[in-house]
Amino acid sequence: MRAKLDLANLPTPISRANRLSDELGVNIFFKRDDQTGSEISGNKIRKLEYALKEALDKGATMVITTGGIQSNHCRATTAAATMVGLKVVLLLRISEEPKIEGNFFLDKLFGAEIRFCTPQEYRSSRNEIMKSIADEKEAMGERCYVIPEGASNGIGSLGYFKAMEEIVKQEDEIGVKFDTIVVAVGSGGTYSGLCLANKYFELNKRVIGFAVCDDSEYFVNQIDNINREALVHLDKPIEISKNDIEINDKYTGIGYALSTPSELEFIKYLASKEAVVLDPVYTAKAMIGLYNEIKSGNMKSSDNILFIHTGGLFGLFPKQEQFLF
Repeated sequence: MRAKLDLANLPTPISRANRLSDELGVNIFFKRDDQTGSEISGNKIRKLEYALKEALDKGATMVITTGGIQSNHCRATTAAATMVGLKVVLLLRISEEPKIEGNFFLDKLFGAEIRFCTPQEYRSSRNEIMKSIADEKEAMGERCYVIPEGASNGIGSLGYFKAMEEIVKQEDEIGVKFDTIVVAVGSGGTYSGLCLANKYFELNKRVIGFAVCDDSEYFVNQIDNINREALVHLDKPIEISKNDIEINDKYTGIGYALSTPSELEFIKYLASKEAVVLDPVYTAKAMIGLYNEIKSGNMKSSDNILFIHTGGLFGLFPKQEQFLF
């Protein structure tokens, strides 16, 4: 395994959701990766510990990455890069003039240089735009390291390969074996790391990804590509295929980062039941998916379920006016 930086507060705790578990008749636990830090909170920092180590090893002075206006990844990248002395350029997707709030406010607070692109440009040419920014900056004397959306590439997936090792150790400590692990999927890197470790260590867990956008076919292909890119970083060969990837795309709602009233009501429901705050982009959609799949009888083989809370609290605040109290 490659070397990494040590920026996150690890290991993150695991706790049982007592009232939710009692309601649903199954043991549900939260892996609190929303507690990896404050400025760097969430799942992205596990990936960035590997990506930024490689950037520093290559002599980079600047990192360039991309995401939506309320991207957790862009906020975590800006904070983490600033911690280790790297400059940051963000390419953010917008459809209208953005308010300075939530993650976007923190991006500015941490000193990122912001560039904008349209949704169409983001879909069709975000990587080419980042490459042109890198060329521009390198002509000015910088050495640039480009991080893809969500740090979801081979080296980034190592963050959640390592997280699965952490989970296995915690299983021994708390005396619980998780037969099922659930995580939101927005770019694929988190799921990839869990999937790879599940195969590498022959854990035979069911790893379910709930898509927050796009469909299952898209994410299966995306994750399969990341898995194959990551294999070169492992110290033994493993057999892994698309059949090892389970993506549920029934709970994407009305679109990425868009919330229905019922989704916001579920965030309120879980907060009042467990004092756990979900985010509207990722964890709310994934937990709604898990909740409904259990209610529908589709999780009968799962006794101990670990839900990975991937953070995103800052992205909740721009939606506070949409909540009904």
